[in-house]
Amino acid sequence: MKICVIGLGYIGLPTAAMFARAGMDVLGVDRNKVITDALNEGRIVIEEDGLAELIQSVVTDGKLRAAGQPEEASAFIIAVPTPLGKNKQANMSYVESATRSVVPHLRSGNIVILESTSPVGTVDELMKPILEESGLQAGIDFFLGHSPERVIPGSILRELVCNDRIAGGINEVSAKKIADLYRTFVKGEIYETDARTAELCKLSENTYRDVNIAFANELAKICENQGIDVWNLIRLCNKHPRVNIHQPGPGVGGHCIAVDPWFIIEKSPLEARIIRLSRETNDGMPSYVADKISAILKDVKDPAIGILGITYKPDVDDVRESPVLTLIDLLRQRELDVTYFDPHAKDRPGSARDVIETARNRDLLVLGVNHQAFQSLDYQELAGVMRSPNLLDTRNCVDAKAAARAGFTLYYLGK
Repeated sequence: MKICVIGLGYIGLPTAAMFARAGMDVLGVDRNKVITDALNEGRIVIEEDGLAELIQSVVTDGKLRAAGQPEEASAFIIAVPTPLGKNKQANMSYVESATRSVVPHLRSGNIVILESTSPVGTVDELMKPILEESGLQAGIDFFLGHSPERVIPGSILRELVCNDRIAGGINEVSAKKIADLYRTFVKGEIYETDARTAELCKLSENTYRDVNIAFANELAKICENQGIDVWNLIRLCNKHPRVNIHQPGPGVGGHCIAVDPWFIIEKSPLEARIIRLSRETNDGMPSYVADKISAILKDVKDPAIGILGITYKPDVDDVRESPVLTLIDLLRQRELDVTYFDPHAKDRPGSARDVIETARNRDLLVLGVNHQAFQSLDYQELAGVMRSPNLLDTRNCVDAKAAARAGFTLYYLGK
């Protein structure tokens, strides 16, 4: 079979590589020439454990190549972005454009799969009418559906293979065709269902986590008011065999948890009340942390702040929807002097060279992301270069004893 994967981002590129490793002839399609040129040279422009080596192998073997436009194929997989617009509604222009690019190449017997996380109805209300402009009938002449990924950055290759998967078709035969295609490399169970259920299933999984995190963030605020350590509280609560409270933090980021709940709200605004409140709670955390920083520095003239970590989660290079970047913007709107450093995003404009430069002549150091690289900080050296050795830990990962010995005054989220 020949597979055409449209969109070579954090999901499309690993998926293309997996099909290539399984022996398929794979064409990766992306409008970004930097991405396609790199891929054809056996390189990647994103950071993901094991992906660079796999890409180099399948490109060298001739199983994967890249281009700017689709070609005829047995199956088309769409894995393009579905970003939020300013009105908190899904921008479906990338999915629509990708779908239209398939139409000239669609043939009887083809499979078309949407992997992009999308509002319910995207497959049957948006994609199906466009694809049927080819003169072919969905579910009869070609097979159509949604099969969302369930992976976490940093472990994508392993989870693509091992995690269970959903194959949602516009009819039963489409679901079966989609499931059979993914069985070429997926070792987890594949469950067949309809496309609308598959769409809402992916949204619901990430919304569950968003609601749980919002609960943890509310607990953090309550604990600060009540003189309780939220991190210890959650640890003890989670000793209960049926309780699993997530961790609080300065907000929720990434292209899944911070975005997907809004897709549910968009389609069911009156019913999704808890979902909306949770999203607003998590979106409000950068402002809450900014207020905390302002309070810490209220007596400091011309305060300067250094922030460690800007990605949306530890040990990845992904800054999409990063709450720490939102925090930086809020602090700068208050005319505060802010610098930052992230070992996984060192090439961003305005970044400091390293941790020490980030702390130099600062009045407050903020631990925004609990990267592994920040687990062994030299607190003595950091304190020595700071104007005032204050440290705000939003992730409960600072070595408190070592920091205190170095002379830091410690502040926490949720304590």
